[in-house]
Amino acid sequence: MKQKLAKLIDVKSLVTLALTGVFCALAWRGVVSAGQFQTIFTTVIAFYFGTQSAKKRSGDDE
Repeated sequence: MKQKLAKLIDVKSLVTLALTGVFCALAWRGVVSAGQFQTIFTTVIAFYFGTQSAKKRSGDDE
């Protein structure tokens, strides 16, 4: 359980969560349009899950 929590709190996860929060707030306030939000959010999430998938395939858990 501790190991899973430690993986959740790595730098990439924190950056992804922070970016998600910031862009949600900006979209909520109307600073960015829905299209801009979707493009940025999709890019960030795809990069995050792409690196996680590559890490699992290579067997590198660090």
